Amino acid sequence: MNSANSAAVVVGVDGSEPSLRAVRLAAAEATRRHRPLRVVHGFIWPLLHVPDSPAPDAPPGGGLRHQAEDIIAAAVAEAEATVPGLTISGEIIDGEAAAVLVGESPTAALIVLGDRGLGGFAALVLGSVAVQVAAYADCPVLVARGEHRPDGPVVVGMDGSAASRLAAEFAAEIAEARGVPLRAVRAYRHPGSSGPGDMQPLVYDETRLHAEQERDLAESLDGLAERHPGLRLTWQAVHGRPGAVLAEASDAAQLVVVGGQGRGEVSGLLLGSVSQSVLHHARCPVAVVRAPR
Repeated sequence: MNSANSAAVVVGVDGSEPSLRAVRLAAAEATRRHRPLRVVHGFIWPLLHVPDSPAPDAPPGGGLRHQAEDIIAAAVAEAEATVPGLTISGEIIDGEAAAVLVGESPTAALIVLGDRGLGGFAALVLGSVAVQVAAYADCPVLVARGEHRPDGPVVVGMDGSAASRLAAEFAAEIAEARGVPLRAVRAYRHPGSSGPGDMQPLVYDETRLHAEQERDLAESLDGLAERHPGLRLTWQAVHGRPGAVLAEASDAAQLVVVGGQGRGEVSGLLLGSVSQSVLHHARCPVAVVRAPR
């Protein structure tokens, strides 16, 4: 996370209802972090050489750029209504939405966006812009999706990797600031299990395996509570596939936090398979924390 005091929480908007949900989430997060809020709209039409000014015979207020100005104005008004007194700025930036937000990320404290925007295919659970920004951004990315549960815990997925430890630090900051518990979850499978049916070996000691996973999880969280004295921390190892386990945990959570890439992920993937699964299936907002490149 950018440590400069001037670093803003940046929210991407396109006029859709999901992007307005993202604005409300971003405004609340900017307030908790004592950061300004920056509202950004990626204006793609100049790249496509489409005229953005109104036609000569068009009524006043016409044209694509004026529509973009209305999108920014509506989003700023939504943020002001959510958190009166918050420092807010808005800007139209020429470019494709994902590229614009990734371009904002090196100087942002956090990028927030909706799970789907205007023009998204109805069959898609998660929009391509959210996936691209989560994969390439240089700061944590918060995707507004699912239900708002202010009393639920923050859940972080842990697998012992450096990425998951970064996610745990981010999740601890969020949970401490929101005054809610942090629940660390480690998903595991039986040794030798593989394939869609997750077939189990004939011989294994379930009690011993579970105890080993719990011990490894506790070790990976060592020092976290000391670094965050106000944090209420619990942890649990759960048998199952990581994406499914975290999606189930999201039913009662207010936020699920995952690392951008975990242990065992293919190194060429900019966004790990577990992260993608959680982004697509969680029933609450999801934060993706990637290691700096």
